Amino acid sequence: MTKAFRLIASTGIHKGDREYQQDQVALISHARHNGCVLGVIADGMGGRSGGRKASDQVMMTARQLFERYSPDTDDAVSMLKNMVEEAHIVIRLTAISAEQEPHSTIAAFLINPRGDCHWVHAGDSRIYHFQGPRMVFRTSDHSYVQALVDRGELTEAEANNHPHSNILVGCLGTESDPPITTHIIPQLQPGDVLLACSDGVWHYFSPTELASVVDSLSPREATEFLIEKARSRARGGGDNLSLVIVKIEALVEEKKIARLVPIDAGRA
Repeated sequence: MTKAFRLIASTGIHKGDREYQQDQVALISHARHNGCVLGVIADGMGGRSGGRKASDQVMMTARQLFERYSPDTDDAVSMLKNMVEEAHIVIRLTAISAEQEPHSTIAAFLINPRGDCHWVHAGDSRIYHFQGPRMVFRTSDHSYVQALVDRGELTEAEANNHPHSNILVGCLGTESDPPITTHIIPQLQPGDVLLACSDGVWHYFSPTELASVVDSLSPREATEFLIEKARSRARGGGDNLSLVIVKIEALVEEKKIARLVPIDAGRA
């Protein structure tokens, strides 16, 4: 980044209306590299203990690889891809010794000290990039209804209310290798906001609504508002909810100099 900046962030997690929590969320600052941050969402599936084991494995793998990562010498995309692949293998090994079939989504973003940002995701947990009150980009779900949207057979709104909206075509822990989709923001700027969340959150909001919330509220306020509103809109049938919000702000904002306008004493 050409200008000094700071990150203001918040995480949130709620059980929703489920009996148990299978989501996991983390926002990790690198121990050795100031300004290097990793955000991760994992939505576990596969029964009470199976889903939690899967999301736990995602978080453990993410922390281990990020701890060894160096933004000066390592490739961010390679590290994120390794995170998905290694977590997938560990979850598969867990399934061999357990009766459950643990699966998990992953949505992770890495911010380097120089301001470049890298994403990876598998499944239907999402990452959004907002600039002020507008959405710049979001991940595309690895799901059955997203494939229908991509083919022009459904609109986004129809997909959200489709009876098979929860069917994934790829995630971690299945017999097939997980889909690994990456994205890069070459340079974050003041006013940018990153939102990563599980489907228990994004299912209840349009991109326009999300953009408005994260633009007008602080990350902490936005986190609390989105969880509360999603819970209300779920009407007793809500999934686990997890989200992380990071807002980029200029460290020192330029002060505008007010220009004095002479008053015309002849006007009333």
